[in-house]
Amino acid sequence: MRNHILEIGSSHDVVEVIAGFMHRRGIGICVLAGSGVVSNVALHQSMKTLATAVELRGQLEILSISGAMRPPSMTALQSVVSVSLAGHRGSVLPLTIGSINAGKISIYWGQNGNEGTLASTCATGNYAFVNLAFLCSFGNGQTPQLNLAGRCDPYSHGCTNLTRDIKSCQAAGVKVLLSIGRGANAYSLVSTADARQLSDYIWDNFLGGNSPTRPLGDAVLDGVDLDIEGGGPDHYDDLARFLSDYGTRGDKRVLLTAAPQCPYPDQWVGKALGTGLFDYVWVQFYNNPPCQYESGDTANLDNAWKQWTSGIKANNFFLGLPAAPDAAGSGFIPTGDLTSQVLPLLKGLTSMEE
Repeated sequence: MRNHILEIGSSHDVVEVIAGFMHRRGIGICVLAGSGVVSNVALHQSMKTLATAVELRGQLEILSISGAMRPPSMTALQSVVSVSLAGHRGSVLPLTIGSINAGKISIYWGQNGNEGTLASTCATGNYAFVNLAFLCSFGNGQTPQLNLAGRCDPYSHGCTNLTRDIKSCQAAGVKVLLSIGRGANAYSLVSTADARQLSDYIWDNFLGGNSPTRPLGDAVLDGVDLDIEGGGPDHYDDLARFLSDYGTRGDKRVLLTAAPQCPYPDQWVGKALGTGLFDYVWVQFYNNPPCQYESGDTANLDNAWKQWTSGIKANNFFLGLPAAPDAAGSGFIPTGDLTSQVLPLLKGLTSMEE
């Protein structure tokens, strides 16, 4: 096994350096989320015969680091099995096993002050989807609130500087979506009328509408992601229908995505997913022992995956995993187990597009 050493100074963008390395060497790298100062980070495959190891040396201001390599013998998986990795701050990073340039990676942007600008994120060429996180307060008479973790104040027109960044991302072929939910569960939909009101607000302020107080200016986002983890499960099916219907009126359709937990059906967005209107579903296979991988045992994950892929109509499914052992309470899968046990199993169960 050959070791490739990357020495990256703190003034360099780690993602860009890794992506350039990957492109030159013709190997695949799955990018994980991380933050803080890291020294002597060794990122190795546990199965040495499957892939080359990468090691990062030096004091690095880390935005993103590599944690999984594409085994040369499994190149066929890059177009049929998708994986998502949960970052240290709880974000979910969907990606397709294989080269970054070949696969599609989706990230959540806006909750980490060290993640760089939106424009620079898209300019790496690594991402196909960026979810702006989060619209975390809405419903039950509330005025919806966009929270980008102090990056800007959207309600004093402080986030209109993102307009150019969003358009730059879209010009590069990156889909930019609004993610709703997560946070402190300061949200719920109490009626169909409530769902209609929220859909109208999202359309007018973030999609194809023309509200004079659009928080992100005149940039038109590509869709909406439902990351609902509390507040009640009702009326998100209504919301999905209303948003989908809006997509038939404008110049482009509204993409719908969701991040349910792996117990099937999901208690929060199960009804919404039952509409069959969702384009991408990245299921969180962690923090839920009854449906996640346990050391050497794929049975629970296998059964849950079959339930999801047979019970829900969606264009694409993603396998949501923690990016590191400390990124979630449970459910982390070592790279060797992932490539030798889990992905071959899922490949045999279903075929998925990127």
